[in-house]
Amino acid sequence: MVFSERKIPGICTVFLFVVLFAHYSHGFYLPGSYMHTYSTSDTIFSKVNSLTSIETELPFGYYSLPYCKPLGGIKKSAENLGELLRGDQIDNSPYRFRMNVNESLYLCTTSPLREHEVKLLKQRTRDLYQVNMILDNLPVMRIAKQNGVNIQWTGFPVGYTPPNSNDDYIINHLKFKVLVHEYEGTGVQIIGTGEEGMGVISEADQKKASGFEIVGFEVIPCSVKYDPEVMTKLHMYDSISPVSCPLELDKSQIIREQERISFTYEVEFVKSDIKWPSRWDAYLKMEGARVHWFSILNSLMVITFLAGIVFVIFLRTVRRDLTRYEELDKEAQAQMNEELSGWKLVVGDVFREPECPKLLCVMIGDGVQITGMAAVTIVFAAFGFMSPASRGMLLTGMIILYLFLGTAAGYAAVRLWRTLKSTSEGWRSVSWSVACFFPGIVFVILTVLNFILWGSKSTGAIPISLYFILLSLWFCISVPLTLLGGFLGTRAEPIQYPVRTNQIPREIPARKYPSWLLVLGSGTLPFGTLFIELFFILSSIWLGRFYYVFGFLLIVLLLLVIVCAEVSVVLTYMHLCVEDWRWWWKAFFASGSVAFYVFLYSINYLVFDLQSLSGPVSAILYLGYSMIMAIAIMLSTGTIGFITSFYFVHYLFSSVKID
Repeated sequence: MVFSERKIPGICTVFLFVVLFAHYSHGFYLPGSYMHTYSTSDTIFSKVNSLTSIETELPFGYYSLPYCKPLGGIKKSAENLGELLRGDQIDNSPYRFRMNVNESLYLCTTSPLREHEVKLLKQRTRDLYQVNMILDNLPVMRIAKQNGVNIQWTGFPVGYTPPNSNDDYIINHLKFKVLVHEYEGTGVQIIGTGEEGMGVISEADQKKASGFEIVGFEVIPCSVKYDPEVMTKLHMYDSISPVSCPLELDKSQIIREQERISFTYEVEFVKSDIKWPSRWDAYLKMEGARVHWFSILNSLMVITFLAGIVFVIFLRTVRRDLTRYEELDKEAQAQMNEELSGWKLVVGDVFREPECPKLLCVMIGDGVQITGMAAVTIVFAAFGFMSPASRGMLLTGMIILYLFLGTAAGYAAVRLWRTLKSTSEGWRSVSWSVACFFPGIVFVILTVLNFILWGSKSTGAIPISLYFILLSLWFCISVPLTLLGGFLGTRAEPIQYPVRTNQIPREIPARKYPSWLLVLGSGTLPFGTLFIELFFILSSIWLGRFYYVFGFLLIVLLLLVIVCAEVSVVLTYMHLCVEDWRWWWKAFFASGSVAFYVFLYSINYLVFDLQSLSGPVSAILYLGYSMIMAIAIMLSTGTIGFITSFYFVHYLFSSVKID
């Protein structure tokens, strides 16, 4: 590549600017949200997210229960696409905090509880629903001791049911502890990418930025019975005496008809040495971290060792066959051609068009799209660009990447179609099928699940307006880009086969065992690289834990690509050696069969790790989402295996001189 004289100074100028900027800014950080500093007595209001439960997996709005409402009315926060799809519904709340002011405050007293409110509160309590509160973009954390070990959860329960009791008690008093760190401007350039948008604190804003930052948000939930006659005389934010959490049930607030519930809270500000960039560390500590590290390391070592052995054996076998064949003279080759056995006999059939060629092209196109989306997302997440502080950012990023990778999907599918058919005729149909195949499957499954969620009046249901947005993104961005990719595929040169295909197909010898059994069994090796991470990913999705070890996930992804490629190539070679020239679909499903084991593992996880999941609705939701995940994994891993096998077969037969 030759650069023009005009381009070189421009590149040097940009490089010089970057160097000077890096020198000027003493630090650089991508924390996931813009840092807020507060002065003493500054007012901060918390927000509330949807009520969630690991028992039902059906989120509900916070104000679906008879909680106190803000003075100015309920206002919804702006939500991104990922938050809406996750079922997040973030509203303002009446909980007011004043920086560094410790106080005990009264909120409100409800009207006498009616029958349907009592029924709803009891149901939410027994389904272990959690209240999710947010202060300065930090979720509230509850810490408790069990057997001398500190266990932490995000959120606090709606209520609790004592053992051997039919009564339920509501959490109506909250003791908040807000950890703050005193910040003094040090000239650090801080760039935020969170929900508040991008922002920079420069040296000119040091004085303005000096103050206190919130670095922790903890709560101790209590149930306290108040005298409603006394409490109704108070107004919102009137001071009350500090309350100790009662241990006796008769001093706790029971849930029953005609009860009037008073809500109160206490706030304590505590200075902390935790700095703002490290404030998410407490949330990202995963349980069993030591097990996680050693399990992943062990998995990587075993799979790398096995893959290395398979690869070495494969290289020695193929190279030996090629060397023996090419060292013979022409007469010996002619004689050997009559006595050939194994993969050399299928030279006239190996590139024969497979069954259902259009479906194969469509699945390969969608597989390219999904693989590209997963790879780019994980790389960005591993470098810290998708912090959990930016709720919904991961899912939003995946959708955007998937839309724009439609070009690659259309190109790959149409180029393979041209290679199989030796013509561009029908490329529009292939491109349309690529654009509608996987998204169509996802759309059908989500629609069925959405009707179930609508019937349950859950906030997890996708609103009609969002449906139209998703359809607009699909048909206005993804489909045109896929058609553009297909058009580019018609302009690309088709891959030329190194050998001619006979007119009459060769008979395939009978097998002692069905070939699909070997194809299905080959998925166990790629699954060995996945199942450890799969456990942590499923736990983060269904048990409400944060997943942020994307560095491990990136390594596992790279290893999975290698293993899928090797397994598919070895299986293709084995089929060719027994004169089975129908390798196309077998190469795809050799690595794609890992999805079968992923789905089985998901069922195992449902039975043994999600024992608390209650009701058929929750199980149907879980299995529906697991099915989408398994189909995506099948298309991605199958594409990796097929493309590798295709180029292996092309290389193998281009190296042999057979007339």
